[in-house]
Amino acid sequence: MTIYGCHNCRQNNSQRFRNDLTRSPDSAQPGNMPDTAHRKPQPLRAAIVYDFDGTLARGNLQERSFIPDIAGMKHADFWMEVKRLAKLEDADEILVYMHLMLDRARAAGHPVTRKQLQANGSDPDFFDGLDHWFDRVDAFADDLGLQLDHYIVSSGIYEMIEGCPLFPRFRQVFASRFLYDKAGEAKWPGVAINYTTKTQFLFRINKGIDNVHDTEAINRWMHNDARELPFERMIFIGDGDTDIPSMKMVTSQGGCAIAVLDPYQWTEPRSLDKVARLIAEDRVSYVAPADYQPKSQLDVIVKGALGRIALRAGLKVDA
Repeated sequence: MTIYGCHNCRQNNSQRFRNDLTRSPDSAQPGNMPDTAHRKPQPLRAAIVYDFDGTLARGNLQERSFIPDIAGMKHADFWMEVKRLAKLEDADEILVYMHLMLDRARAAGHPVTRKQLQANGSDPDFFDGLDHWFDRVDAFADDLGLQLDHYIVSSGIYEMIEGCPLFPRFRQVFASRFLYDKAGEAKWPGVAINYTTKTQFLFRINKGIDNVHDTEAINRWMHNDARELPFERMIFIGDGDTDIPSMKMVTSQGGCAIAVLDPYQWTEPRSLDKVARLIAEDRVSYVAPADYQPKSQLDVIVKGALGRIALRAGLKVDA
C-alpha cells in the first residue's frame, strides 16, 4: 500500500525520524531540555596501582609479627626455607611461602585465622608521607579533571593488607589469599599472585573487572575504546624484581611505571646497580626513593604523570 502526502510533510516526518534515531533513549524531549550550560563535565578516570611490600611499607608484612611470633622462625630462615623448598620441588615460591606459613603455624599450635592475619597486618612500617598522600594526590587529580582510583596488586597476603589502616583508601586490593573452613581456619591458598600473574590483574583493572573468579570476563575480547581504564591512564608503582613484568607491560601500553626504593637504601651500591639496570633495560619510566611527602621526587613524578594523562585527554592543565 502506498501512502501519499505533501512534500513538506514528508520532509518534516523524515527529519523527525532522523532526530529519533540520533536521540538516546534517556535524552530529554523537546520543550524539556536540561540546563547543561553550567553542568560540570564528568571527570576522566585514572588510576595508580601499587605493589605493597617494599612499595608502601618497608619489608614484608609477614615479617612484622607472623614469622617470628606465629611461625617461630627468623625472617632470613623462613625465606631461605621457601627458596630451598621451591627449588627442591620445582614449585612456585608464592605457593610455597603460603604453604610454609600454614605448616609452621600448625606445628607451633597456632591455627591461622583471618582475624589473626588482619591483626598481623595492622601495624605496617609505612614510608613517610603516606598518611596524607591519598588526600593530596586525589585533590591534585581532581583539579585536573581526573577521578583518581587507587589499587593494590601484590604477592603479599590480602588478609594482612585488609587489616592495615590504609585498606579503605583502595578501590580494590588484588593479593594472595587463603581459603577457610567453617571454623574460620585457613586451609589452603585461594589466590596466589606471583611475578607474571600480576599482569592479569592489571588487565582486570583495565577492563573494569573488580573480582578474581570471573575467568570468562577477563578472557573476553574487548575493543580498546570500550575498556574502562586504558593503560595510558594508569600509573604503576613497584619496588623490585617481582614488579618488573607489570612495569614493562604498563609502559609498553603507554602508561607510566615508577620503581621505588627504600630511601635508606638509596645510596647503597647494590641499590644503585638495580636502578641502573632498570633504566638500561627500559623497564621503567622513572626511579625514585619511596618518599610520599610533599615536594619529594616521587610526589613530583606522580603529579607530572597525572598532568600528562590530562593533557593527552585534552583537559586544560594550568601552567
